[in-house]
Amino acid sequence: MNAAQPDTVVLVHGLWMTPRSWEAWVDHFRAEGLNVVTPGYPGFDIEVEALREHPEIIAELTVPETVDHLAGVIEALPKPPIIIGHSFGGTLTQLLLARGLGAAGVVIDSAPTEGVRVSPLSQVRSLFPALRNPANRHRAVGFTPEEFHYAFTNTLSEEESRQVWERYSIPAPGHWVWEYGLFANLKPGPQETWVDYAADRAPLLFIGGSEDHIMPPSVNRSNAKHYDRSPAVTEYYEFEGRDHWTCGATGWEAVADHALAWAREHAATADPVG
Repeated sequence: MNAAQPDTVVLVHGLWMTPRSWEAWVDHFRAEGLNVVTPGYPGFDIEVEALREHPEIIAELTVPETVDHLAGVIEALPKPPIIIGHSFGGTLTQLLLARGLGAAGVVIDSAPTEGVRVSPLSQVRSLFPALRNPANRHRAVGFTPEEFHYAFTNTLSEEESRQVWERYSIPAPGHWVWEYGLFANLKPGPQETWVDYAADRAPLLFIGGSEDHIMPPSVNRSNAKHYDRSPAVTEYYEFEGRDHWTCGATGWEAVADHALAWAREHAATADPVG
């Protein structure tokens, strides 16, 4: 491996998931000779089954706590890694790049940072289980298998979706959906998912899936366009026929390979940030 190339990939999971969701990618990238780090959010250091049984452990987790925790993991590495985030992990990846971390970033089906005002109907329907009761602000809220099928795995059969739900799905802090979801832009002043869209940072690729319900392509395209004033490279790429479970559904290797190839190419040519 070229000494100038990043030798580590950090994989950041999203809401309703844990680091287990990256299990196939870990082996895939290690076969490429890379070190792979899959940090969980604070409190996510137990298995899926335990988090389902005790969701109160993560109910009050905050975004700043999570970003600080992930930043600490990245800062402890010998050199800047490639950071790849899925769903809300994409938001966290953008916040990490905004801190000057990473050699390149890829966000897949990313939840938006503050200021992205596109809210398609499929997104509203997907997030409704957490938003229908204001008391969910103070709870960890999960999807039923049927709700998960619509939001995450709508291109799979009901049986296939149920298998994904059983292995990977956990509750998520409800206030993250309330504070950083559909209502984030109603609050005055910069919030915890705000970034300076004009600032320099490592190269960033947005990957969308044409069939994604919870974070549709229009959300990702709008998020990417917000960086138009930044001198850093920002690009968008869309996979046809793929839903929000694109990192695990059949054909995920194409997504992983595209993300890695892009990140390696742009990390090698980018000027250092900071």
